[in-house]
Amino acid sequence: MAWSDLLARIVDWLRAGYPQGVPETDYVPLFALLSRRLSEDEVREVVSALVQRGALPADKVDVGVLITKLTDEMPLETDVERVRTHLQKGGWPVGDGWSESSN
Repeated sequence: MAWSDLLARIVDWLRAGYPQGVPETDYVPLFALLSRRLSEDEVREVVSALVQRGALPADKVDVGVLITKLTDEMPLETDVERVRTHLQKGGWPVGDGWSESSN
């Protein structure tokens, strides 16, 4: 099975940084670095779905549900924030259900 270009680059990066293998103590920090983030295309897809559904002003739950459907994973706070920022920059209304740090 062929690896995607992204996966191949990640494996090459890990092999270069850890030629003897990854020490057990480095697993958590490495996974934190490699954890999933929405691409700009995925952010646009979420925003487009909100617009198509007429779910504007969007709230945090709307965005989280769409991210979960798109990625099959629970949304990261950074992903939800990136969508909120994208909506605001585009002049779209954002609902009240956002964290205090996001207002």
